[in-house]
Amino acid sequence: MAPPNQLSLVLVIFLSVFSLSSLSTSAIIPKAIVSLSIPSSQLVENLCNGKAIQNRRFCLKALSTPEVIAVMDTTQLGTLIMKLGAANAKATLNVYNEIIKKPGSPQALNALNFCVEAYKYAILSFEMVSSKLVEDPQTGNYDVAVIGPEIANCEKELINAKVQAPRLLAGNRFMKYYVSMGYEITSTLELENPNEC
Repeated sequence: MAPPNQLSLVLVIFLSVFSLSSLSTSAIIPKAIVSLSIPSSQLVENLCNGKAIQNRRFCLKALSTPEVIAVMDTTQLGTLIMKLGAANAKATLNVYNEIIKKPGSPQALNALNFCVEAYKYAILSFEMVSSKLVEDPQTGNYDVAVIGPEIANCEKELINAKVQAPRLLAGNRFMKYYVSMGYEITSTLELENPNEC
């Protein structure tokens, strides 16, 4: 495991990228509000204390942005989590693409290409789930859940090819955290909207 200072640095860089991105408030408001209004701090606290959450501290830190403060319900929080997950996947995909350009063994290149495909899948899944949260949280829950095995297989490929890249390992770890957050929020939405599932 990386020292806390490295993790903090990666998290600060990661969160800085998101604060510079253009996630306007209008982009996170769904078509229909299905949940009761709860203060966002309580929504985040409830989510980050959920059973599926792999790293509570990461969850709280990732969801301590101005965009999260503006959310009014679980659906809006879910939409924002999916957007953050997709943005994290895009940032990590860029790192994979950067590393692929460097010389390496054929095994390493195969592993990196495998991971590129896994991250493309993760991006599409997070974006797709974001649009399904209101209409079909159950399908969204499944779509988020299947990202996890893709990232786990990516990690296995990297290990088998003996690829040593701390930035990739950090990206994979963060992706797992976003998957757990996405799974938890879609599970919550399923419980809040049982008639729609």
